[in-house]
Amino acid sequence: MARVPFKTVDVFTTTPFQGNPVAVVMDASGLSPEQMQQIARWTNLSETTFVIPVTAQGADYHVRIFTPGAELPFAGHPTIGTAHALLEAGKVEARNGILVQQCKAGLIRLNVEQASDGNRWIHFDLPEPRIAALDGDQARELEAIIGSPLEPGRAPLLVDVGARWIIAQLPAAQAVLAVRPDLQRMKRQDIAGRHTGVVVFGEHAPGTHAGIEVRAFAPAHGIDEDPVCGSGNGCVAAYIRHTGQVSRFGSEFLATQGAAVGRAGTLRLAISGERIRVGGNAVTCVDGTLGL
Repeated sequence: MARVPFKTVDVFTTTPFQGNPVAVVMDASGLSPEQMQQIARWTNLSETTFVIPVTAQGADYHVRIFTPGAELPFAGHPTIGTAHALLEAGKVEARNGILVQQCKAGLIRLNVEQASDGNRWIHFDLPEPRIAALDGDQARELEAIIGSPLEPGRAPLLVDVGARWIIAQLPAAQAVLAVRPDLQRMKRQDIAGRHTGVVVFGEHAPGTHAGIEVRAFAPAHGIDEDPVCGSGNGCVAAYIRHTGQVSRFGSEFLATQGAAVGRAGTLRLAISGERIRVGGNAVTCVDGTLGL
């Protein structure tokens, strides 16, 4: 039996068990896609990543990302968690604070920053978003699924960054925390539209340390609620830019996610005309090997 290095990394937190865990198999060169999917079902985390040999020039490492039910071209917290695991294990080294990840969505640039408090921040550049409106029937169905009125004048949009999230803006953070969606109905809509899931967000009250509260639901991928979602938050930032609300939220602000499921995730979002950047911390909770 071969022993393969393996970590479970909690992302978007510096406190173990308060963020979103990702399982990282750090040498998956001998695994088939079917075996990767089987392991992802076994870990039963929202995502499991598999590091394989680089095939693209300029990449520092190459990763495949699986949910318990399918492979994703890109996902946010697995990107940060995999980079953290490889840096911690000494398998990659940032050059001038930069790492480049190869995945099915292409090459993803990451910035690695050591903060004065000793914590490491890892930021990724969101893949270029493709944004589409929902038709009237889809939008009405979404509002019924969420069971909460949307922010007046803010229609939901489909934001595609490899992961395909429907983004819906609610009137306030408290409305986000109160949402109790019809997950079976959401699953049917997402399967029909080939969506990853639904992300809702709302503005925190003035004086709160974060700008927005976020929740992400992906029942079509076997994840009723993702505790803290990097790609979903990045898509929220893309929605804010697309709908002309940067002056309202700011070009850089914090997002919180996870309170509804007993977590305490924090993300840093930065928006410019050229790119959207999503950042967070990570901490290793499990460090060992898998027997394969």
